[in-house]
Amino acid sequence: MGRWRPPQAPSAPYITPEGYAALQSETRELWAKRGDVVQALAAAAAEGDRSENAEYIYRKKQLAEVDRRIRYLQKRLPSLKVVDQVADHTIVLFGAWVTLEDEQGEIQRHRIVGSDEIDPARSYISIDAPVARAVLRKAIDDEVRVEIGGTVRELVILNIEYDSVVR
Repeated sequence: MGRWRPPQAPSAPYITPEGYAALQSETRELWAKRGDVVQALAAAAAEGDRSENAEYIYRKKQLAEVDRRIRYLQKRLPSLKVVDQVADHTIVLFGAWVTLEDEQGEIQRHRIVGSDEIDPARSYISIDAPVARAVLRKAIDDEVRVEIGGTVRELVILNIEYDSVVR
């Protein structure tokens, strides 16, 4: 028996234009990949005994993964709201690049994006993340308190920037 977990709160339905285009591109690529996987699955099935056919078993699992992601994207894309304009550039809103300084003087820069666009390598954080929720609607030089993993951190907003697309 598995460990019960309460259901997650639904993520914010916001996305940047680049993120939406990336999800649409992923959907097209998955449909193309699905055709290749189905052909490989059919070839593996034609080899005979399926119970001990590793290629057949692998392709069935691969097809299930592709289908699961396609279903998710088909349900998620229509519910997303593309945010391509921000009214006030003096406060932190969706799509902003925020430069923060913590109490040790360490500087970090994050872009606030939708939950489907999170990318730690590019410093993209979800609008649902604790840091993003704390800095939303704040201005430069505002101090915020963020609780992460039981530790309270105090951050100061040093700079707010928006990409040219979100103007």
